[in-house]
Amino acid sequence: MSASGKDSPFFFTWQRQRGAEGLHLRGGSGVCFETDEGRFVDLGSLVYQANAGHGQQRIIDAIKAQADELCLSTPQAIYPAKEALAEALLARAPEGFTKVFFTLGGSDANENALKVARLFTGRYKTISRYRSYHGATFGASSLTGDWRRIAVEPAMPGAIHVMDLDEGMEGTQIPRVLELEENVGAVFLEPVVGANGVLIPPEGYFQEVREACDRHGALLVCDEVLTGFGRCGAFFAFERFGAQPDLITCGKAITGGYGTLGAVLVHDRVARFFDDEELVAGLTHYAHPLAVAAALATLRVYDEDGMVANAAALEGPLKAMLGELNGDAPRALGLLGAVDLDLGADGLKLLGEALRRRRVHVHLKGPRQLRRERGGAVVVSPPLCITEEELRAGLEKIGEAIDEVSE
Repeated sequence: MSASGKDSPFFFTWQRQRGAEGLHLRGGSGVCFETDEGRFVDLGSLVYQANAGHGQQRIIDAIKAQADELCLSTPQAIYPAKEALAEALLARAPEGFTKVFFTLGGSDANENALKVARLFTGRYKTISRYRSYHGATFGASSLTGDWRRIAVEPAMPGAIHVMDLDEGMEGTQIPRVLELEENVGAVFLEPVVGANGVLIPPEGYFQEVREACDRHGALLVCDEVLTGFGRCGAFFAFERFGAQPDLITCGKAITGGYGTLGAVLVHDRVARFFDDEELVAGLTHYAHPLAVAAALATLRVYDEDGMVANAAALEGPLKAMLGELNGDAPRALGLLGAVDLDLGADGLKLLGEALRRRRVHVHLKGPRQLRRERGGAVVVSPPLCITEEELRAGLEKIGEAIDEVSE
């Protein structure tokens, strides 16, 4: 039974409430989640956060143990798990990263990265892509280039967008924009554009952006909220491109979805500034013990089960399987992939219904999301514990659904 948005006591997100429907979740294990309709194959990691998979008892047990030991804290509190998580995150960052600012999720990780960049540079302008998503809060929505930005306009002053990675565009506009604009404090980039179609930058892209940021005194922020924690076949996706950011923002899979947490990782060249200057940022539930415990356990699961290596190993098979679907130009990096479909909004709606009947969860993107007149895409991002056999079985169901609506 699905809940109706009109009759529900809570809002459904990103849609009109009349006719909105949701799934009654009951639990899950591995790459599947349970609903009252049956068992769904999760090829979307829910909302891209369930990298460790469903029903991970090691994470659940860690949360329970932390609740028994310490369940309340203040932002200034010091306790072992908080120190251990900060150290674990910094150990996975490039050399020179020395501080972590904890947040409640990805959106406010980008909000606080905005604050850090403004305080450090004294500049208020930002550069990000039109094909981007950086979060639902006001500043993060202003950075966002896609359709979700429009609702907050007039947006944050100084938010500049470029056409990088959009269709028909080659290279980067960022160096030229930095030459033409004054007071740009930060460039915010997803290493791979995720929710807007899995757009992979060309070789040398990040080196060109890094050099331009250095010339003009802007910070480079890599938004790893969707692409981090093994999703793209490396712990952070920017590692695949040799990028050298100043700030790294995290969320979603930092806890595998088992806790509400985000983080900003800060390079020492920026962190040192706040030794003597006030860091005007803070959150009541900063580094909440239950979320911290979930994150520590999730990192252990990624390591113990070799999930990052598994994502890297399945990159080739995923791209090949996507190429077998009725679409063009399959794209994949690790276990994040997409293929374009020659379907309009109505066809994508029918495809969504066909997938639901097959109990497959995946991300469908329509013309509005992709900023096109026509054409959609299917984005695949399964839990990193998936096997090649499970991946193929799920993609075959997607192929069956595409064939059904294309007849």
